[in-house]
Amino acid sequence: MSSTDNFITIRGLRLHYLESGKPAQPTVICIHGLTNNAHDFDPLAAHLADRYRVIALDVRGRGESQWGPPADYHIPNYVEDLNAFIDALAIERVSLIGNSMGGRISILYAANYPKRVERIVLNDIAPSIDPAVTALINRNVIDTPAEFENLDEVVRFYQNNPSMTGLAGYKGTMLSEAARWSVKPTPAGRLIWKIDPALRGSSPGQTPIRQLDLWPQFEALSIPVLIVRGSDSEVLPLATAHQMCRRARDARMIEVPGVGHLPSLIEPEVLRALREFLPS
Repeated sequence: MSSTDNFITIRGLRLHYLESGKPAQPTVICIHGLTNNAHDFDPLAAHLADRYRVIALDVRGRGESQWGPPADYHIPNYVEDLNAFIDALAIERVSLIGNSMGGRISILYAANYPKRVERIVLNDIAPSIDPAVTALINRNVIDTPAEFENLDEVVRFYQNNPSMTGLAGYKGTMLSEAARWSVKPTPAGRLIWKIDPALRGSSPGQTPIRQLDLWPQFEALSIPVLIVRGSDSEVLPLATAHQMCRRARDARMIEVPGVGHLPSLIEPEVLRALREFLPS
């Protein structure tokens, strides 16, 4: 089942989202990672659309969504965007699937608006990130080439930097498609990222990731949490994932072998876990 492209104005910005599935079924909203976009969830949506209304949102400044003031690119503001988005679509209850940054948005949203969330899936992310890992990601994002000659170059960049691009679990055609949706042509025929340059740390004093400790909000969650971890992930160490399971009221973990940051969520073991975990 193919998805439809939609646009909606939220808090003064025109945001883009993809929708597929059955409108009368439970709603699942998918939120992408730091420098990615809603199309990262195309493969997963194809598996969920027979049972759910699946919505994947382009967070402000990414994908087809409008760019905003650089000072407003932070997780608490994304949470308010999400709340206004859910209000505008008149959704009463929702389950959230968050890739990396999207997982942190999901934690804070569920903590701030507990009556609106059924359960959350956190893909390879913790309530806080080790400062050394944050610094490494920031450095890699800032050093990312701004332009490419063609799509093959973009794909090679993803292949050579799987964990730093947040697509370690994407292979073959799936990776090529993710790369295609991440760039747009320039008048000169080259390709540039489909993202506000400010999000890549091009503005003075702006870094791609800011330190944010969400452990208190995570521990306060009373809803079920599914943690997905790539076995080779530096962003979510195994010890931290176990700590999350201990400190949450209702959390379980599934690990995807041989994958860094982050799983695609269509690995067979993850799909089985999602079918058991998501509301019917």
